[in-house]
Amino acid sequence: MSARVVEAGQRHIREINDELQKAAAEGQEVVVTNTLSRHNLGIGLPKGAHVRFEGSVGYYCAGLNDGAVIEVERNAGWGLAEGMASGHVTVGGYAGMSAGAAMTGGTIHVKGDSGPRCGVAMKGGNIIVEGKIGYQSGFMAHSGKIIALGGAGHSCADALWEGEVWVAGEVESLGVDVNVVEPTAEEVAEVDSILEPLGLVDSSRNWRKMISGQRLWYFESRDANAWLMI
Repeated sequence: MSARVVEAGQRHIREINDELQKAAAEGQEVVVTNTLSRHNLGIGLPKGAHVRFEGSVGYYCAGLNDGAVIEVERNAGWGLAEGMASGHVTVGGYAGMSAGAAMTGGTIHVKGDSGPRCGVAMKGGNIIVEGKIGYQSGFMAHSGKIIALGGAGHSCADALWEGEVWVAGEVESLGVDVNVVEPTAEEVAEVDSILEPLGLVDSSRNWRKMISGQRLWYFESRDANAWLMI
């Protein structure tokens, strides 16, 4: 079955998204053309939907994804897949600030670099970045994994809760209350199981696993300076 073609262009964003929802309900794969880096494309797509955006998209593409497979051919703006619950989102190039913000499940795969605060406040799922993650990536991540294959910017993994940040490559600096620990063989195998379907397993990587030092989990007035560093 050939894919249905939806042109974005200058059409009203609600009209475009209504057409995507209708195609998903009918079980049709969709190719979105002439994207013009428009914002808010592909919001709230359901399980079973498969949408490919030709070119680049703007802010908040694939937000609230509920199980769809979404592909962005080139770059994505801020807030990619914010609040997604499940599904798979792939970006062929760069993903802007706060990719995967507050996501609760699913997988985001960025083939280039990602901007600052990748995975901010994420509560589940996995973010795989083949390039470098920007500054303060993992900030206040409650759960889930951020896996960066090309290094990390400043203040990495700042103020983590129970999320994990795994980095292969140079880390410019660590954030507040971060512990860098040696992963066990079982933990590395778990990460490899996430990377394997993407063809990204490499046994030669020297992983840095970052978790919370738990110093900020319980506020004490005598330790206020630690909070002021955030």
